[in-house]
Amino acid sequence: MYLAALSGVLVFTAATCLLTFQTLSPPKLSVQGKSVLITGCDSGFGKTMAQHFDSLGFEVFATVLDKNGPGAKELLQVCSEHLTLIQMDLTKPEDIERALQITKEKLGEKGLWGLVNNAGMCFNISDAELSAMSNYRGCMEVNFFGAIAITKGFLPLIRRAKGRIVNVSSPVGEIPLPFFAAYGASKAALSLFTNILRLELSHWGVKVCTILPGCYKTAPSRNFEYWEQQVHHLIKSISSELLQDYGEEYMLETKDLFLKYMTTAAEDFSPVIESITDAILSTNPKPRYYAGKAIIVMYIFLCILPTSLSDFIFSRSFLLKKVLPKALQK
Repeated sequence: MYLAALSGVLVFTAATCLLTFQTLSPPKLSVQGKSVLITGCDSGFGKTMAQHFDSLGFEVFATVLDKNGPGAKELLQVCSEHLTLIQMDLTKPEDIERALQITKEKLGEKGLWGLVNNAGMCFNISDAELSAMSNYRGCMEVNFFGAIAITKGFLPLIRRAKGRIVNVSSPVGEIPLPFFAAYGASKAALSLFTNILRLELSHWGVKVCTILPGCYKTAPSRNFEYWEQQVHHLIKSISSELLQDYGEEYMLETKDLFLKYMTTAAEDFSPVIESITDAILSTNPKPRYYAGKAIIVMYIFLCILPTSLSDFIFSRSFLLKKVLPKALQK
């Protein structure tokens, strides 16, 4: 009882301190003459960020996968003439080079003040053993190698402006949530890369920040048809031995629990947008931004509680399974 009470006090105190720290922001810089490039603006955080930075007066370069898609068309309708849409696939070097040339032509001798690596993909939700190697490689190609490629390409422009690099990572890269091995591994790699870059670029006057959003209702999470297709593709593609050991019922339940969990996700992106805005405009941005109160509490649990207890909490707060793998059923 005493230990439980002490743990509760520690968690409450730490959470209060971290929340207070998050709300204390240094003065903001002027937007005048500043430009920012944001990846993944077809929907979700990226589209909202592009609109927000455009409204603040930035010269915005917004990359999209489909320049004729609904998200791109909406941006052209609601944003000013200072927004430039660029069609780009992060996995294609020629697309990154073309985006760089377009940006250079627009900026002239000016450097690029901000690069926001927002684009990311999660291809499937399943146990690590069941996830195909193409799933792991796909997540790494977009979430990790894609972010590195565009960062390396645009770094000369950012160094010239002594600007900012903001990478949208994920708590899944640091908190061991089941069924996210492929996505989590790619985001873990991105977080470490970001931290190393932050140290290396400090000599150049470039600030590098990591954004850690909570669970939000972005466009991919709302696409129930996509997740239905993915689980049925998984069932058809895995070996007969794995299918026999796990069973269809187990895999279908994972998908159903994930879709149910996503209905509770937050729809208000403002904690994420405010964090990225602070990272871009603060005179002294934080190295890490915890975008949302719920995610702050999760990190408190991870840092303070023993591993056995934090594992217990995380395993029961996310996709609590009732169906065991078929081989484990009595």
